[in-house]
Amino acid sequence: MNTDNKVRVRFAPSPTGYLHIGGARTALYNWLFARQNKGAFVLRIEDTDEARSTEESVGAILESMKWLGLDWDEGPGLNGDQAVAETGEFGPYFQMKANEQGIYKEFADKLLYGGKAYKCYCTPEEVEQMRKDAQAAKKVPKYNGKCRNFTPEQRQKCEAEGRKAVIRLKVPETGKTVFEDVIRGRVEFDNGMLDDFILVKASGVPTYNFAVVVDDVRMKISDVIRGDDHLSNTPKQIHIYDALGWKTPVFAHISMILGPDGSRLSKRHGHTSVLEYRKEGYLPGALVNYLALLGWSTEDSQQLFEINDLIEKFSLERCAKNPAVFDPKKLEWMNGEYLRKIEPELLPDVFFKWADQAGLSEKISHWDRAVAGKIIALEHEKFKLLGEVPSLIDFFFRDSVEYTEENVKKALAAETAKMILEESVSRLKAITDFTAVTLEKYARDLATEKGIKAGQVFHPIRAAISGRTTGPSLFHMMEIMGRDKVVARIENCLKIFYK
Repeated sequence: MNTDNKVRVRFAPSPTGYLHIGGARTALYNWLFARQNKGAFVLRIEDTDEARSTEESVGAILESMKWLGLDWDEGPGLNGDQAVAETGEFGPYFQMKANEQGIYKEFADKLLYGGKAYKCYCTPEEVEQMRKDAQAAKKVPKYNGKCRNFTPEQRQKCEAEGRKAVIRLKVPETGKTVFEDVIRGRVEFDNGMLDDFILVKASGVPTYNFAVVVDDVRMKISDVIRGDDHLSNTPKQIHIYDALGWKTPVFAHISMILGPDGSRLSKRHGHTSVLEYRKEGYLPGALVNYLALLGWSTEDSQQLFEINDLIEKFSLERCAKNPAVFDPKKLEWMNGEYLRKIEPELLPDVFFKWADQAGLSEKISHWDRAVAGKIIALEHEKFKLLGEVPSLIDFFFRDSVEYTEENVKKALAAETAKMILEESVSRLKAITDFTAVTLEKYARDLATEKGIKAGQVFHPIRAAISGRTTGPSLFHMMEIMGRDKVVARIENCLKIFYK
C-alpha cells in the first residue's frame, strides 16, 4: 500500500476506441490533482476486453493525451512513440500483461485459500434463470449463491463433468457498505442488493472490478478520481479491499456530461473524440480550459485560465454533484479567445503546423505561404477555429473568382456598380503606391467625386475581387493581393456581369 502519503492518481482507459470527451475530462482532473499536489500521474491501459481492445486505440489514446499536454509520469508510450514500451517501477501498465505474469491469479488464489472466495460452476444460462426466478418472486434479480457452500465432493463432480469455473467473492449478505466520497459526501449501499460477483472469468481473465483493485494497490494509488458511472462499482471494490485486508483509497466520483438536450453526451451531439476536435482546428489549451469547467468552477466563476492557474486553483471539493452540460458554442467561443491570445505574427505558424497535422497540405499546396501568412495575421480577430481559415481565405489563391452568393450578385447589380468598377480599372492602374492607405484615399475620393456613399464604392470592388461581401479589411486585402491581380479580377468581373 501507499504508506509514504505521496499523492498517486491514475487514468485507466479501456482501449476499445478513441479518447472521448468524458475520458479526457477524467484524465485532466487526475492530472491537475497530481500536479497540484506534487504527486504522480499514472497512465494504465485496462485491456481485459480482449474482443474489442486494439493497439490502434492505445495509440490514439496516447496521441490524444500528448496533444492535450497531459503528460504522465508512469505507463506506456513514454519511451518515444512506441506504445508498448512501459516506464515505471509498478508495471506492467497493461492489464493483460499483468495477467500473463500471474499477478491477478496470485491474489485470487489467496482469496480462495482464505475462504473469502469460491469457484462457481454455474453456466451463464443457469445464472440468468436464477435472476429471472428471483424477479418473478419479487426479489433482487441476482445469482443465488448456489456454489457458495459446495463440498469438495460437489466441486469434484462438477469438474468431472467438464464444467468450467469462475471465481466469485463471498459478499456479506447483510449490512451496508459505506464510504466518504470527496465530491458526494457519505454514500451507502445495501449489501443485500449485491450478489457474489465474479472476480475471475472462466477464461482466467480478471473482471474489471478485481483487476482495478489489484492494480490500484500494486501501483500505490492514493486517490481514485473517476466518473460517477463507476459509483455502483465502488461497493464491490471495497469488498475486495476488505477481503484482502487492504486499505481503500480516497474516492472522488465526478459528474457525468450531458448534451445540450439533457441526454448523455453522444455522437448525435457532435464530436465525442478528442482527435476530431484537433482535426477541426481547436487549440489544445482551449479544450483543456473548457473541459476543466465541465463540472468544476471557482468561487468567482472565472472562465479563462492559463494552465498553471488551473493547477493552482483546481479543487475536487468544488466539483459539482449534478451533471455538466456540454455547450459546443461556448467551446467555440473559448477557442476564439485562445486564438486571439496568440500574437498575430505567430498565428500563421500555428495554422500551418495544424494544417500539416490535419492532412490539409495537398489541399492548400497552391497557396503562397508567405502571402497566406499575411492574410491570416490580418484576419486574426475573426477566426474561431483554425479549420475556418482555408474557406475564409482560399479565394486569394484561386485562378478565378467564384460569384455564387446572391448577396454578391446584389452588390454587383447596384445602379452605380458598373461605373465604379470601370473607373477603378483605369485609376488603379495608375497608382504606384499600392498600399492600404493610398487605396482607401482613392476609394473615398472617388465616392466624393461621384456624390455617392463610400460603401457604394467599397462593396462592388470587394465583390468583384473576392466573390464575397465580407472578409478582411478591403484595402489591406487589395494591398496583399497586388495591383495586377486586383485589376485583372475587376476586368474579368466586368466581362462576366456587364457584357
